[in-house]
Amino acid sequence: MLDKTQTYPDVSLLINGEWKAAEGGDTLAVINPATGETIGHHARARQADLDAALEAADAGFKQWRAVPAVKRAATLNKAAALLRERADDIARLMTMEQGKPLAEARGETLGAAGTLDWFAEEAKRIYGRVIPARAANVQQIASKHPVGPVAAFTPWNFPLNQAVRKVSIALAAGCSIILKGPEETPASVAELIRCYVDAGVPAGVVNLVFGVPAEISEYLIPHPVIRKISFTGSTAVGKQLAALAGAHMKRNTMELGGHAPTMIFDDADMKTAVKMASIGKFMNAGQVCIAPTRFLVQEGVYEEFVDQFVKAAGSIKVGNGLEEDTRMGPLVHDRRPGAVGDMIDDARKQGADVRLGGKAADGPGYFFEPTVLTNLTPEMKIMNEEPFGPVAVFNTFKDTDEAIAEANRLPYGLAAYAFTSSMKTAHRLGQEIEAGMISINHLGLALPETPFGGVKDSGYGSEGGSEAIESYLETRFVTTAAI
Repeated sequence: MLDKTQTYPDVSLLINGEWKAAEGGDTLAVINPATGETIGHHARARQADLDAALEAADAGFKQWRAVPAVKRAATLNKAAALLRERADDIARLMTMEQGKPLAEARGETLGAAGTLDWFAEEAKRIYGRVIPARAANVQQIASKHPVGPVAAFTPWNFPLNQAVRKVSIALAAGCSIILKGPEETPASVAELIRCYVDAGVPAGVVNLVFGVPAEISEYLIPHPVIRKISFTGSTAVGKQLAALAGAHMKRNTMELGGHAPTMIFDDADMKTAVKMASIGKFMNAGQVCIAPTRFLVQEGVYEEFVDQFVKAAGSIKVGNGLEEDTRMGPLVHDRRPGAVGDMIDDARKQGADVRLGGKAADGPGYFFEPTVLTNLTPEMKIMNEEPFGPVAVFNTFKDTDEAIAEANRLPYGLAAYAFTSSMKTAHRLGQEIEAGMISINHLGLALPETPFGGVKDSGYGSEGGSEAIESYLETRFVTTAAI
């Protein structure tokens, strides 16, 4: 394994148990977003590599589906143990390629190990049922079977968290998988996959490829070997992939974008609300699909909350994630500061006030200041499109009806947050907010044992909780009459 004195590695593909270069020798560069410098390269898969991965996944599925659930579970538990042992080295790689502070990277790595353990147990809870028959000599059984080889596509913002869910669910169910990892953050994902391999997952059951996303998805999704698709990413791309999967009758799970409303009521515990909301907003430089983004604050506490939030945001140390006192790292792409800045400029031109930040930081790297905007209107671009950066936007509301109406205004429905001491209000929000996940008075989302997914344009299906494994299984009904 790597230690602190070693440099960033060049990253290979994993096909049929072998770490290898692409057939054509093609590579793509990996950039450290804190410096803007090229730190390594990863192999770029093309059709020949994908064909080899498909052949491996097909053969691997036939082998893995026959492995008893208890043995599959033990293998996943072993992979979790290896991930914990290697957490410090993997976290450093993640910080180098993604930018997040080292503490966040290590937390993500250890969290991924917990996800592995959870789905290891799910492997042992795949139950069928006996259905009472209408005749005495008939037995009716419904059983669960793995759906087949999976093609999974994961993003760069949480390199391990997103990949570990898809791979672990697939393996727990008895499926094989081809993971199209994120090109921006390949090394940490490769080290995650190495844990599965070193834990004893047979060759061909897990395959890892990198390359041009559209080339890979357009080839894998329609291919007859692939039986299930799982994608995490933007709504626009998700709709395209879901349509492609639908055209070939492939079941799919889509975890797409959001624009999470965060409601602060007059009766909220202000200290808790400020602390939790600011942590959630600026974690991973705001590059979080479930980040609190549209802050709706009741009129009676609006100025107090904004003032305290600005103070909390202004205290955040922005810098290279490898530095111990850094609390927020850079954005991941060179194009992201400009994109976030354009949304802020659009809001400013239409009358929004910049209470904090508002621009890219000087110097190398792709840093952006923690930013707070007030006096927003629904027409502004940033009120309708996810900024995916360290920007919080604030508006007021008069009553619960108005808060719910604004929270539900957009076509997105991934996550929502609220802070209130009223159980009546909390219950109503839980019933009326159109989101797949609602967290009230704390940050309680994305645990392995809880559902994770959205509604409306934020996708469908779950990648957490007991619901997650269902879409990787098919139900088989067998009815037998004794003669």
